[in-house]
Amino acid sequence: MGDRRLLDGQVAIVTGAAQGIGLAIADTFLAHGARVMVVDVDEAKIEAVVKERREAGHAVAGQRCDVTVEADQDALVAATLETFGRIDVLVNNAGITRDKYMKKMSVSDFDSVLDVSLKGAWLGTRAVSGLFREQKSGAIINMSSLSGKIGNPGQTNYSAAKAGLIGLTKAAAKELGPSGVRVNAVQPGLVRTEMTLTMKPEIFAAKEAEVPMGRAGEPEEVATAVLFLASPLASYINGAVLEVTGGRGI
Repeated sequence: MGDRRLLDGQVAIVTGAAQGIGLAIADTFLAHGARVMVVDVDEAKIEAVVKERREAGHAVAGQRCDVTVEADQDALVAATLETFGRIDVLVNNAGITRDKYMKKMSVSDFDSVLDVSLKGAWLGTRAVSGLFREQKSGAIINMSSLSGKIGNPGQTNYSAAKAGLIGLTKAAAKELGPSGVRVNAVQPGLVRTEMTLTMKPEIFAAKEAEVPMGRAGEPEEVATAVLFLASPLASYINGAVLEVTGGRGI
């Protein structure tokens, strides 16, 4: 893409952005000229991320937000508008895992995963939808997962949440599309993050062996797919699900 910056003048909110794929998305957006609101529940991590990037000359701010709480989501939108004056992109990336086989999975393990990934994305989408409709523009990207397409044993909660995000994406794309707002989803496969590297090495190796490209992905490779969907390059893409899996699960 050379020197072309795809998000010049735009403002993006990225949830779950203090580490992993979320942080890679925030950094990729910053590199492409966006001003970014880094959102997480971990205030110390937000402060460290924001401080480092401000020192590097980036236009970045941070906001603690529990994505499962309606008031927090509304406060996030208000804070972003107060700080940057506009909002153009929302990336619903916040998510957690509570992996267990069903027999051992508690109801709270099920609820908390659906609350963060699915309800959190719905609340975020709802919180920006009025503004996006009014300005007749905006891009929302929901971070699903290959688990939501193929399912994983021990992840009935996570797989259900990530599959639910596809339904949310398509329904919201139909609701908001007439106003010029685009809603799309990304389904990453096996990606090297803090979360996946806690797997037992033999399990990670077995999953990696299922990838036609023969390797796990890097967070930056997911981030560039999100950048594409957020940018004018994807101006006629709405309700789509982009798999970033190296061919795993096709």
